[in-house]
Amino acid sequence: MALTAGIVGLPNVGKSTLFNAITQAGAESANYPFCTIDPNVGIVEVPDHRLTKLTELVQPKKTVPTAFEFTDIAGIVKGASKGEGLGNKFLAHIREVDAICQVVRCFADDNITHVSGKVDPISDIEIINLELILADLESVEKRISRVGKMAKQKDKEAMVEFPILERLKEALENDQPARAVEFTPEEAKVVKGLHLLTAKPMLYVSNVGEDDVQDPSTNEYVQKVREFAAKDNAEVIVVCAKIEEEISELDAEEKEMFLSELGIEESGLDQLIRATYNLLGLATYFTAGVQEVRAWTFRQGMKAPQCAGIIHSDFERGFIRAETVSYDDLVAAGSMTAAREAGKVRLEGKDYDVKDGDIIHFRFNV
Repeated sequence: MALTAGIVGLPNVGKSTLFNAITQAGAESANYPFCTIDPNVGIVEVPDHRLTKLTELVQPKKTVPTAFEFTDIAGIVKGASKGEGLGNKFLAHIREVDAICQVVRCFADDNITHVSGKVDPISDIEIINLELILADLESVEKRISRVGKMAKQKDKEAMVEFPILERLKEALENDQPARAVEFTPEEAKVVKGLHLLTAKPMLYVSNVGEDDVQDPSTNEYVQKVREFAAKDNAEVIVVCAKIEEEISELDAEEKEMFLSELGIEESGLDQLIRATYNLLGLATYFTAGVQEVRAWTFRQGMKAPQCAGIIHSDFERGFIRAETVSYDDLVAAGSMTAAREAGKVRLEGKDYDVKDGDIIHFRFNV
């Protein structure tokens, strides 16, 4: 699935440090704005305890996790929509991603310069959100000018699109993102074709200091971000990018010990990766055999033949049926044979909506 989440934020909030931790790709990180000019793209594995359990049950020769892309985008500054700070280039990079992870600085450190001179996470969020809104407003106004003329000439598509554009313009002029406007499924297709920045789903990443990792609820900045995000129905993930970068260099056993010493059950990165995966509307199904246990990424709502096509186009073209068992049923049974004997393995056809956690064996004939 060629989907990617973009990491955005003001300069010096910890974006590149976080990206380094996520991908271990070594994106340049320095204490000055615009150290990341071209977006860095990295592939990240999706942590999934179910894959570990399936490996224990099946004992395959190899295990393959699923993955998706994160893109580290250089810092945006006030005026980006007008080209300030290479803003046009950065906004173009954001336009190319499918979801946005906005990193917000929630720590004080006199050694790390803040572009605005002081730590104020809500002001930071508002600067970025406003720049995205202004960029979208410019795009919508240009589109209205062009489509409006076509609508007057009774062009059918233009007559459908024009009122949608007017609703978007009104929302944007009132500082509301495009994703806050409700549309019918047909209208949503039109909006999707506009590639608006504020139509993309967003979550907020509160980057805290090392002292706040164990109990981020004591951090007043984090609380303010959570209150702000609640108004946007957005999720907030708390991380300490500095610690996460250190953890990313450890092996699995050392990582577990490090987290235990910190009193943390799960790293902030693992939480962020899963939250972003869900934000992108992605889910996982599995194939499980002695040769390989593998996790596959699919879009929620995809039918069985489409999911088969993710493995190989021939699987979709010659799809016959999908032998399916849920993860919970398989684990409860203890083996595929026992699951079959218990009547938990189902034969599903072309109209089956694949569910997250399904273990599937596709039957096909080409």
